[in-house]
This record gives sequence, C-alpha cells and structure tokens, in this order.
Amino acid sequence: MKKIEAIIRPFKLDEVHNALLEAGFAGLTVTEVRGYGRQKGHKEVYRGSEYNIEFVPKLKIELVCEDEKLESAISIIIGSSKTGEVGDGKIFIYSIDEVIRIRTEESGKSAI
Repeated sequence: MKKIEAIIRPFKLDEVHNALLEAGFAGLTVTEVRGYGRQKGHKEVYRGSEYNIEFVPKLKIELVCEDEKLESAISIIIGSSKTGEVGDGKIFIYSIDEVIRIRTEESGKSAI
C-alpha cells in the first residue's frame, strides 16, 4: 500500500476530488496548509501598498491506495491540478506497512 500526499492550489480541490471519486478512490483527507517552494511566496497590492506573502496558502490531500492503483491516482491528481504555472504543488509517495480500521479491526486492503 502507498500513501499519497499532494500539495495543490486551493481552487483545484473540487476538480481533484471529483476525479478521484469517479475513479473509485473512496477515502481522502484534506488539510489547509501554508508554505513556499521555489516561488518563495509572492507579492500582492492592497489599497496601493505592496506587501509580500511569504507563506502561500495551499491544500494538502492525503490518500492511501493499493500499489496497483498508485499510477492511476498520481495521473488523476496531476491532470486535475496542473495549471502549468509556478506553484502547482508537489506529490509525495510513502510506503504503508499496515492499515487497520478501528471500528471493525479489519486490516490490510479491506481496511482502506
């Protein structure tokens, strides 16, 4: 099993979420995060004054899937969230040793 963490632009959430649902990915966790990468924040103008935003608001999507579905999930996330501009985000992949559903104590693939 693999855990996917994707940092995306906030306005792309609905598109990514709907595409993952259509493909059969059931569970998803979304967290509001702030940070920066190569873009090092950005400048905005408010009432004539320019100021820097060092930590850009993003969303972190987390999901766990079977190894066989990993490539599908990655291509869905990229296809749904890519704008081609700096700041589109990143995807991180982790190996998961075990998953246990607390309510039923199921483990493995059936717990996803």
